[in-house]
Amino acid sequence: MKLKIMILTGLLTLGLTTTVQAATYDIDDKGAHAFIQFKVSHLGYSWLLGRFNTFDGTFTYDEKNPSASKVQVVIDTASVDSNHALRDKHIRSKDFLMVDRYPEAKFVSTSFTENAKDIEIKGKFTLHGITKDIVLKGKHIGAGKDPWGGYRRGFEAWTNIKMKDYGFLMDLGPASQNVELYFSIEGIRQ
Repeated sequence: MKLKIMILTGLLTLGLTTTVQAATYDIDDKGAHAFIQFKVSHLGYSWLLGRFNTFDGTFTYDEKNPSASKVQVVIDTASVDSNHALRDKHIRSKDFLMVDRYPEAKFVSTSFTENAKDIEIKGKFTLHGITKDIVLKGKHIGAGKDPWGGYRRGFEAWTNIKMKDYGFLMDLGPASQNVELYFSIEGIRQ
C-alpha cells in the first residue's frame, strides 16, 4: 500500500512539475496589449510607420528549458493601417500585399534561444505567398500575475525583411527596399 501511495505521489509531482515548467499563452490582441508594427523608408525622405490591427497567435514558454519554447502568429494583411486610407488601399492592392489573394501572413518559430533577457527566435515567415527563414532579435520583458487573476508574459522582437524576397516588384528606390517589423507581444497563460 505504501508503495502505491509513493508511486501515485511521484506521478502527481511529475505532472505538476511539467505543468509549471511549460505554459501556453494566447497573445492578448483583443485587449490591445500586443502590437505588430512596420517601418519603411518613404523614398529615402521620411519614415512610413504602420501596423496590422488584426492578428492572432499563441506561444509556449518553458522557464526551465527556454529552447523548447514556440511561437505562432497569423496576421490579417487587410488590417494594415498606416493612418492614411488611400495609402492603405494602395498597400492592400496588387502593387503590394494583394490581400484578396494573400489574406494572411504567418510566422512559425523553428528555434528559440534565450541569454539573460535577450532572445533570438528563428522561424518561417510567409508573406505575399512566399515563405522565407527569418531571425527575430528581442528581449523578454517580464512575467507575473495580472489584476484580473491571470498570469501574463511579455516579449518584444524585431527583424528586417527585404521586399524583393517576398515578390514585391514595385521600384520605390533603394532606400525603400527594406521593411522593419516590430512585435510587442503580451500573452495570457492558459
